[in-house]
Order: sequence, then C-alpha cells, then structure tokens
Amino acid sequence: MKFSVGYQIDPRGMLVPAILSAKNKINEVYFAYGDFPNGRHRQTRSLFLSLEEANERQLCDLEAISGAGIGLNLLLNANCYGEDSLARSFYEEIGYTVDYLHGLFGLKNVTTTSPIIAKFIKSNFTGIGTRASVNMEIGTPNAMEQIKDYFDSYYLRRELNRDLDAARKARKWCDENGKGLFMLANSGCLSFCPLHNFHDNLVAHEEQIAKKDNAFEFHPICRERISKKETAHALLCESNFVRPEDIHLYDGIFDGAKLATRVSNTPIEILKAYTDGHYTGNLASLLEPDHGGAIYPYVLENSLIPPDFGQKVASCKKNCAECGYCENVFKKAMRKIDQGVYIYANANESND
Repeated sequence: MKFSVGYQIDPRGMLVPAILSAKNKINEVYFAYGDFPNGRHRQTRSLFLSLEEANERQLCDLEAISGAGIGLNLLLNANCYGEDSLARSFYEEIGYTVDYLHGLFGLKNVTTTSPIIAKFIKSNFTGIGTRASVNMEIGTPNAMEQIKDYFDSYYLRRELNRDLDAARKARKWCDENGKGLFMLANSGCLSFCPLHNFHDNLVAHEEQIAKKDNAFEFHPICRERISKKETAHALLCESNFVRPEDIHLYDGIFDGAKLATRVSNTPIEILKAYTDGHYTGNLASLLEPDHGGAIYPYVLENSLIPPDFGQKVASCKKNCAECGYCENVFKKAMRKIDQGVYIYANANESND
C-alpha cells in the first residue's frame, strides 16, 4: 500500500525531508492552495511566517516534492462554496490556479466535493485526474456509477474501512469501469456522525465566521463523547480508522491510503507509523482530529491491541450493543500516565 500525505507549512522544515525519505511508499502529496476553502483552514496560515514567507515556503516545498517524482493533488474539497459555487469568476480563478500549478509542478490530480469543479477540470485540462472527496461520503457502486462522468477516482466513505465486503464490491466496480479507489486511513471522526456535514460547512466558512460576533462556540460531538468516562470507548468502538499494523488487509482493494496530516501536530510521527507498519504509543494521537487530549491522563496504547483486531472489526456483524469486543479491547489497552510514565495497568484499576 502506498500513501497520500497531507502537506502543511512546517516552520522547522522537517516534514518535506521526511516525505522525501519515504518516497518509495508515497504516491502523492495533497495540498490546499491560495484562498480557496478546502475542508481545513488556509494552507499558508502560520504563527511563525508572514503570508509572503509561507507562500514562498509552500512553493519551494512543492517543487522539492514534485522533483522527487511524487505526484501532487490539489484540494478543492470544501463542503460549501456558497455564492461562488457556480460563479464564472470563481471558475476563472480555479482555471488560472490549476494552470499555474500544473505548469510549475505537473499537477496530477484535483480532489473535490463539487461535481461542477470536477467537470470543469475534465473539460479544460488533459492529464489531470479528478477524485471524489471523502467528504462526499460515497459508499456504493451505484453512487459511483451516477457520477462516473465527473470523476476518475473515488475516496470510499470512511465508515466502510471496517466493512471489507463493501470495500471489495466497490473495488470490483472500479476495476470494471477503469476507476481508482482510495481510503482515508486515520480519521478520528466517529462513524456516521450526525453533525459531520454541519461541522464541514462551518469549516468551509470559518474565515467569515471568525469575523462575526458569535453567540456560540461549536464543539465537535466526537470530542465530547470521547472525553466522558462512560462513553470514552467510542474512540475504538465507534470509529473507522485503520491501525498501521492493519493496512496490509487493504492491499489489492485500494490504490492508496490517505493520511490526514495537514493540521496534525505530529505529521512525521503519523507518516512514520504507517510507512513502518507498526506503532508503539498513544493510538489516539495518530488520528485527525487528535483525541489524545480528550482521554488524558490516559493513553490508548496501540501495542496492547490484539494483532487480529483489524481483521475482526472489518468482518464483524456490527452488532455493537450485544458484542462488547471493542469495548473490552479498549479497557485493556488504556494506560494512565503521570509525568510521562504509566502508573497503573488500565482504566479500571486505581491507586486509591
């Protein structure tokens, strides 16, 4: 399995060298550019660099990445583009940007949530693939069929990471129709989250929202649920991430695995864990969003999760109310820490 890695501005200058050193296991780097809403904050936002410095750093980094033979994937994947969604000026700006990046770096793909953006790219640029964003939540061959004229490849909805039969059906359709299929490996979102689209819409308009006198602050439901003792096991039971040790189960099903590293505080750690295929440490911190703070002062010690966990949860009946397997694994793998040291075996034990 090869990986798609999310780019971010790294003031320390360590991310790009880490990517280049693992280039044999990386098929592309995905990135946002300019002011386009993209499913996360502005790519060049930095506490340490001016906007001009950040823009220059990004261009230099993209040149180094493309020069090493790693493909580049531009993100135009906001959940909402508001009044610009169909505007001529918006597509003129997209066209200029794609042409500019393609000329500089040989842009390989554009990932988008918009079928109109995908159609625009396919109509105006040759040699640039279009990929359906994971935020489109595409989960069936029928859904792929409906939009096959717009997209060359798809991200399968994250919930189906733990349904190998459904993933294989999607692979079969893609093979029959000449399409690519990709997965998101380390999402920290809870499966079938009822607030997911609302949250993505907030992110798409975050710069406008930040300028308002807001009456409320939105807290993702995943963080609230995982931070409560009685529902903390949702981190393992209600999630859809695939551990580094289990990625091999998806060889032959997906063409690549996306690693969410664009806003992580530890992108190199995530990259190393997945390219190595194993990880010792707090599994919660490999995810995006990072749930390490939500379970502190506990950690979910990845090395204590059974080796057959991935196979079991990807092939089970999803009858969580009567099963209890994931909750038991969660309890056994939890460790409390004090000043960086484990102080007792798991969350059910106490020093009292």
